[in-house]
Amino acid sequence: MKISAACQRILGVLVAIILLDGCGGSSLQSPLGQSPDGGSARTQATANRDRSWMAPDAKRGDLLYISDSAPNGKNVVYVYSYPRRKLKGTLTGFNEPSGQCVDKAGDVFIANFGDSNILEYAHGGTTPIKTLSDTGYYPLGCSVDPTTGNLAVTNRLSTSFTTGDVAIYPKASGSPTSYTAQNFYYYEFCGYDNSGDLFIDGTTKGSALEYAELPSGGSAFSSLTLSQSIGFPGGVQWDSGHLAIGDQNAAVIYEFSISGSQGVEVGSTPLTGSKDVIQFWIQGKRVIGPDAGLAQVEFYKYPAGGSPTKVITGFGEPVGATISKAKSK
Repeated sequence: MKISAACQRILGVLVAIILLDGCGGSSLQSPLGQSPDGGSARTQATANRDRSWMAPDAKRGDLLYISDSAPNGKNVVYVYSYPRRKLKGTLTGFNEPSGQCVDKAGDVFIANFGDSNILEYAHGGTTPIKTLSDTGYYPLGCSVDPTTGNLAVTNRLSTSFTTGDVAIYPKASGSPTSYTAQNFYYYEFCGYDNSGDLFIDGTTKGSALEYAELPSGGSAFSSLTLSQSIGFPGGVQWDSGHLAIGDQNAAVIYEFSISGSQGVEVGSTPLTGSKDVIQFWIQGKRVIGPDAGLAQVEFYKYPAGGSPTKVITGFGEPVGATISKAKSK
């Protein structure tokens, strides 16, 4: 199994310490080139590289957040208007920002892998409104339970290089409860369904793929078997009654119907031309794919897939994405 760009990025300096078995249309200018707003994003980014900034009108509309992580990225989160994709701001102060998720209020949560914490930002905000400690772990992905507001975080592994876990923060606050799943060693990504059931993907220490479900109100994960084999697990998201799981190796997102402990494939979304889409984000009839392998963000029709309809280029290593809806007046 190949060691993907995503895996190398996530491990950062740890690659020199531990050996993992593996990790698996039209274009807009990059955040560091001419900005889609017509101004110089390079000048803006250079002038503000040590502090966050946001356009005055950013809060008025929906926003797309993209994590650009280390070692090749800038360790920042870029913020764009959506769906127009104009650069509206940059959030700084991260140490390997990774997966993202959003709650009903539009607050965005960013797994700050290298600093073992999760940062929460209000829609269009420039400073964290909350920092959740994840001491002893490297957080990779997250998801918010729509029924309770609980925040689930997949910790890929511990800072002592042992098995990871799933940390669930009640109402996205305080100290988490730790959960582990049978056979899991590396915990990749997670996603809640509309009923509060939590789904995760990951691998054993020997790189065998694993999937599991924590039922709403449950106390233990149960194993989940999928009808479609996956090369290396990517993002996880519930959409339109189905569980979507990305395959980083095959450049495709599979959709599964879940019944008991079985997941039956009911469709697939080919991400043609991509190299390593990690934590995608489905938004209606589109899916946004941060492509660490090609250092760009791709936009595809969903669930049709095919070639990207739009591309934002020039990132270092884009990893995570989410969309925060503007608050209704």
